[in-house]
Amino acid sequence: MVKVSFNSALAQKDVAKKEEEEKESGESSSSRQVLISPADAKDPEAVIPIGQRRAWCWCMCFGLAFMLAVVILGGAYLYKYFAFQESGVYFCGIKYIEDGLTLTESDTNAPAPRYQIIEENIQILKDEGVEFISVPVPEFADSDPADIVHDFHRRLTAYLDLSLDKCYVIPLNTSVVMPPKNFLELLINIKAGTYLPQSYLIHEQMIVTDRIENVDQLGFFIYRLCRGKETYKLQRKEIPKAIQKREAHNCRKIRHFENRFAMETLICDE
Repeated sequence: MVKVSFNSALAQKDVAKKEEEEKESGESSSSRQVLISPADAKDPEAVIPIGQRRAWCWCMCFGLAFMLAVVILGGAYLYKYFAFQESGVYFCGIKYIEDGLTLTESDTNAPAPRYQIIEENIQILKDEGVEFISVPVPEFADSDPADIVHDFHRRLTAYLDLSLDKCYVIPLNTSVVMPPKNFLELLINIKAGTYLPQSYLIHEQMIVTDRIENVDQLGFFIYRLCRGKETYKLQRKEIPKAIQKREAHNCRKIRHFENRFAMETLICDE
């Protein structure tokens, strides 16, 4: 007779193995579950109110418009600045004689005319219709250093007295000041011959009147010259044949040229 027996340890091991397999299959099936949301459901964080979206669009439009305006204005300013810096500068001079002397004397004993010399730095922006003149301190003549701007578009002339650091503005005198194109041709001719062979001196007198508060309304180039400085209006005055000494003490004298002759401008207080 044969007796059949089972090993209890092996049976327990098989049971434990089956339990582990069932547990793993349950976890894998649960991990493969998919949550299906309704089609019309929306993420609460993705929902933006209509008013907030409109405000954001307006802010973006204003920001772009502001940036565009800055680019346009900045480009215009840089164009004028670099055009001013890169244009050619002429250093020229003319010879002239003092009052009461002529270039042709019939008397052989008459003294030879004594010439004076004016030298200045000149810059012309032909397209902008502007002339810049810088008069340095003269070596011999009794005159003051100055910077001058002739703006043909604004029809204005500005004098900056470098000794007083004051600016003076007056309507442009087109009968005395050459247009930029003609003046440029004259400068080329002067540069070729260094000085004009014959020239003379004429006088003009200005009276200081009212102070100008808003210099920015005088145009870009005059504003560039006079910003941060006391600026006054000038009025032309007829000059008598003999200027009294009392008047001469209250006047500033600037000798310059922007034509075929030399000009002496007296700027006098009232």
